[in-house]
Amino acid sequence: MYNPFSLEGRTILVTGASSGIGRGISIDCAKMGATVHLVARNEERLNETLSQMEGEGHIIHKVDLCSSDDIYNMIEVIPKLDGIILCAGIIKTMPVKNINEEAISEIFNTNIIGDIKLISRILRKRKLNHGCSVIFISSVSTFNVKVGNSLYSATKGAVNSFAKAMALEVSKQDIRVNCIQPGFVPSAILGCGAIEEDCFLKFYAERHPLGFGTPTDIANCCIYLLSDAARWVTGSIFTIDGGYTLQ
Repeated sequence: MYNPFSLEGRTILVTGASSGIGRGISIDCAKMGATVHLVARNEERLNETLSQMEGEGHIIHKVDLCSSDDIYNMIEVIPKLDGIILCAGIIKTMPVKNINEEAISEIFNTNIIGDIKLISRILRKRKLNHGCSVIFISSVSTFNVKVGNSLYSATKGAVNSFAKAMALEVSKQDIRVNCIQPGFVPSAILGCGAIEEDCFLKFYAERHPLGFGTPTDIANCCIYLLSDAARWVTGSIFTIDGGYTLQ
């Protein structure tokens, strides 16, 4: 039976694959038949992701996307790709008056500069197959801003703009580029914050008409964008937030 959403025979690279949304995307892409290359800094957590995946042939790459050497070394050994999902990212909350060079460097390098270096090098090395789909995981924080998140919002706004410009550039090569802006998807990062987890969850639960999302909710949109069903979709930004930004 014809399935336009099948990823059978496709090779997909996922950054930030060691936890959260990136892990969920990797697991669900494998369920749809893709061979997945998992990229993150923590090898132990990458292996945890790998242990939950269906199928064979998946490969982990211990890579720090802030390191040009790591990026270049990985690109030398990966095969040609049918899809890339750029999911690596961090949040650093601080008021504007407390922003310092270290914070700027850390969040911009992780959330946008590493992606730019990776994509630029991949294109230069001709590692993308005809019809490849590139997906950036952005955030509703691009327009639904919060006090203390100016750096994070700025990086995600940069992601959206970069993706649109890239989509125009590579369209003649039949490469598609899109963004997904998730709402709040609970993850282990909550335990690292200054706000108590129960209070944090209660605050966001009241603001999501359809409740919290899961990594699979974001993965399903990725699967669509990676598949033949989205062959005429590029330069778009998909907001998947359970109604959060309606209010």
